[in-house]
Amino acid sequence: MAHLNRRAAQRLMQAEGLDALVLFSPEAFAHATGAAPGVATMWRREGAVAVLVPADPGVPETAVVSDLFAAGFRRGSHIADVRESAIWVESMTLAEPDLDGPAAAQFEPLWSGAERPAGNARPETFDARACYRHLRDALAEKGLARGRIGIELAAVSARGYPVLAEELAPAQLVDATTIARTLRAVKSPGEITLLRDAVQVAEVGIAAVRDAVTVGVRRSDLAAVWSETVAAEGAGRPMTGAWEYISVGPDPWGGDAVAAAGDLVKVDVGCLMQGYTSDSGRTFVVGPPRRLQSDMHAALMAGFHAGAALLHPGVALAEVHRATQSAIRAQGLSGYSRGHFGHGLGTGPGSEEWPFISAQAETRIESGMVLAFECPIYVTGVGGMIVEDQVEITDDGPVFMNRLPRDLVSC
Repeated sequence: MAHLNRRAAQRLMQAEGLDALVLFSPEAFAHATGAAPGVATMWRREGAVAVLVPADPGVPETAVVSDLFAAGFRRGSHIADVRESAIWVESMTLAEPDLDGPAAAQFEPLWSGAERPAGNARPETFDARACYRHLRDALAEKGLARGRIGIELAAVSARGYPVLAEELAPAQLVDATTIARTLRAVKSPGEITLLRDAVQVAEVGIAAVRDAVTVGVRRSDLAAVWSETVAAEGAGRPMTGAWEYISVGPDPWGGDAVAAAGDLVKVDVGCLMQGYTSDSGRTFVVGPPRRLQSDMHAALMAGFHAGAALLHPGVALAEVHRATQSAIRAQGLSGYSRGHFGHGLGTGPGSEEWPFISAQAETRIESGMVLAFECPIYVTGVGGMIVEDQVEITDDGPVFMNRLPRDLVSC
């Protein structure tokens, strides 16, 4: 299912005077087409796949796909204008194979098939120029050959850009990375459902880890509890993975530590539904918390409440950062500093996506965003500590998807 909002894309492109948008990243491709980008995107190099989105929502999109995945793409995407480029993998069909007959005669007609590359040659991986030529042809057919074309330049290397510009000439290429990111940052109802399902499964796993915390348990034991629990809970759902950053003891980065009385256990984890990752965090302590631990957690909670109160449409993310950091500092951690207090969620290569709740973020919160809002601290000698929730932004303000208490829970 595609999630790109053509009306929103039109509004953003018109504001920048663009005639069309070209997307290259695997996550942007999946978002716009509703189909998997295929194995040629594993290197994250430009030109393996592409989507051309005209500014006029009445003009159909064009997708450039790997020939190996073209049939599946046509079954799974709404986009009808599909153009194929060859990759290193060849796939052939014998309509009526004689399994007891010789191979040469049966394969001979395939070698001269119209769909095969000239000379039966395949690229080492893929030919980016072939992709760009398809885009050039599509632009010409849509009357946009000399248009002002927005490019997802964050997905294009400095080495690859000259080739792209050469092949799409005479079109004027403009950086449209922010437009591509903005379109993914505001979620469709389907995306929000996936993220909500992901965090529900993750919270079952967090609770299981909490219940397993005891003196003598290893970090690896807790990681296994997490993995086994979410695998079982996610069975029957479209779950595609899980990840964890669990730490035990006074070293937040300390290997396979064994829990002792008074140790902190930081649980920062997520589950993926159809590639969409959740991100949540809670902190536990083995036995009663000590004064220092309680003070640290109280400071984080002060920051969390200050920042959460501002998670409303129209508020600049930089303002959320300032309020969060100031509140933590006011609780006695006067020199506390953090680059960001959260981020968007989606299908990127990691668990954190643009936009970031940072001091430099000019982006304003929009209804439909789903953000991970986090207040962590890492102190070697004490341990790691985090409070993190997943938040849906609505017209009426934030809706927190997590249900587990944010307290420093004694186990």
